Amino acid sequence: MKFLRITGGKESVRTKRLPLVWRSGLVAVFITATLGALPVLAADPAQEKVLRVCQDPNNLPFSSRNLTGFENKIAALFAQELGWKVAYTWYPQRMGFVRNTLKAKELNSDTYKCDLVTGVAVGFDLGATTQPYYRSTYAMAYVKGKGLDEVKTLEDLLKLDPEKRKTLRLGVFGRSPVVDWLLQNGLIEQMVSYQTQTGDPDQYPGEMVEKDLVNGTIDVAFAWGPIAGYFSKKATSVPIVAIPFKPRADIKFDFSIAMAVRFGEKEFKERIDQLIEQNQQKITAILEEYGVPLINERGELVVQSK
Repeated sequence: MKFLRITGGKESVRTKRLPLVWRSGLVAVFITATLGALPVLAADPAQEKVLRVCQDPNNLPFSSRNLTGFENKIAALFAQELGWKVAYTWYPQRMGFVRNTLKAKELNSDTYKCDLVTGVAVGFDLGATTQPYYRSTYAMAYVKGKGLDEVKTLEDLLKLDPEKRKTLRLGVFGRSPVVDWLLQNGLIEQMVSYQTQTGDPDQYPGEMVEKDLVNGTIDVAFAWGPIAGYFSKKATSVPIVAIPFKPRADIKFDFSIAMAVRFGEKEFKERIDQLIEQNQQKITAILEEYGVPLINERGELVVQSK
C-alpha cells in the first residue's frame, strides 16, 4: 500500500500487511500551533492558487524529481484543472517523511511546506484521506524464457517440479503479505528479503525488478503491483512477465489507494475529492499507461497488456 511505501515504520499505516506503495503509506498530520493566544493557520491553497505536493524524488513509478512518475502526472492534471501552479516538496518517503513535509513549515513562515500526499492506503488513521483513486494488487515478476513461462498464478508456482521449485530465489519485501503466503506454503527458506526502508535515498523499491531480477540475483520478484507492472513494461534488456494476483479470501493482496491532507482541512479535502471524481477516466488512463494492474469496482482484475 505510497513506497505508496506503506510500511511498518513509526510513521506507517497502523494496519498490518499493507502494500509497499511503496513509500506511499505516509500521511499528513494535523498540526495546530500557537502564536501568543492566537491560532496559527495554514495558508489557504485556494487563495495562493498553488497545489503544494509532498513527494519522493526517487520512487518510480510513483514520483520522481524529473516529474516522470504517475503521481507527478496526476498532480499536474489536478493543477491544470484548477488553473493553479504545482510546487513540490521533495523528501524520501521513509521515516521522517511527514515530519519534513506536511508537518514542516517554511523557514520564518507559518505556511506548511506542502498540503497533499498523493498516495496512501485507505484505512489509514493518521490523516484525512480522500476517496480512493485506484485499487491495485501485489504481483510476481520473472524473466521470460527461464523455465517459468507456464506460471500464471501462485498455484502454478506451487505445481512446479519440487526440485525446480527448491532452486528458486524469491525476492520479497519484508512484512508484505507475500511473506504470509510463503510461510503457508513452506517457501520461506527460499526468500531473499528486501528492506522497505534502507536509509539510502539513492535506492528505490523498483530495483528489485529493474536490477536484481534482470541480472539474475533473484528468479522471482514479489512486489506491489504498480512496481512490478511498470518495470516489467519498461524492461528492454530482457523480457519480463508480471503476473498480478487476483483478490482472494485467505490473504489480502489488493488495496485501495487514496490521497491525504491534514486533519481539519475539510474544504481542501473536498476539492481534491471532486478532482478525483471528475477526472477518474483520465487518472485511470495514466495508470494504465504505467502498467499499473487495476482491480475494478466489481473486484475483478483488469489485466494490463505489456
